Amino acid sequence: MSRRGGSADLPLHGGRVPQWLGERMTRLGAVMCEAIVHSYGRDELLRRLAHPFWFQSFGAVMGMDWHSSGITTSVIGALKRGLTPLSGELGIHVCGGRGRHSRATPAELLAVGDAVGLDGAALAQASRLVAKVDSAAVQDGFDLYLHGFIVSDDGRWVVVQQGMHGQRKQARRYHWLSEGLSSFVDAPHAAIDGAHQGNIVNLADHRATSPDRLAREWQRITDMATPASPAIVQGPVTGDLFTGHACDPTQQPHLSMPDHHDVRSDNVIPGGCMPAWLPQPKWAPPISPRCCRCQAWAHARCARWRWWPR
Repeated sequence: MSRRGGSADLPLHGGRVPQWLGERMTRLGAVMCEAIVHSYGRDELLRRLAHPFWFQSFGAVMGMDWHSSGITTSVIGALKRGLTPLSGELGIHVCGGRGRHSRATPAELLAVGDAVGLDGAALAQASRLVAKVDSAAVQDGFDLYLHGFIVSDDGRWVVVQQGMHGQRKQARRYHWLSEGLSSFVDAPHAAIDGAHQGNIVNLADHRATSPDRLAREWQRITDMATPASPAIVQGPVTGDLFTGHACDPTQQPHLSMPDHHDVRSDNVIPGGCMPAWLPQPKWAPPISPRCCRCQAWAHARCARWRWWPR
């Protein structure tokens, strides 16, 4: 998997997930992860969780708001509740979480190491380094408030952590994957998700190893006599923050989430959907009485819960 997995703009939302939704997300997330592990293996589950687009889609399928920054907190919490009882069978352990739960990550990793025979101290050190890089080395104005560390019995891990920018009401999600990771300070991210907020200092980029190059780049940014490239202002930038060229949309996908909650016509790709009033295609299976009962049950449930949780 490429370390630069794309970018996504996420609006920052507050509030809590209702209990009934949290319980359903826990059951659904555990079943989906169990199916992936049994069909493709633990490594594939970690790769998918490290992909920002798949992670966002995963949270939407589990029932969370399709565009909200709360997907990160709700998915990590649901996976921790759902996969902990299955850790002995699946070999997947979810540690950390939001707020005070993130500070308990090293102790939880030590307990996991003692239980399955891994070097818990090394995992705890990796957790601290990951958090330190995204909070200090990447100076983008986002304060970390969530740190999720998912490790397998094989010692491979994925980190999903998120920071918030209160003034801009934006969230940025960082993805780390241990597969192919050789250095914590040499372009280590699998992906960094968030809106382009201008020029920032990324000391974790491999081109920042030379102090002379860093000084020249900083001088180029602060020199008002040198006009900035239009591509830097208009193009999305993810992870690679020292280049003078914007990311090519054909090479790197960019996901932009709007602020409104309702799904509008301009948020849907027309070629991938079919209006409800059109006749069914010939390849569609016939509607049986069981399908009608399922549709009636779903309609009744939707009528009961008219509001959509944030």
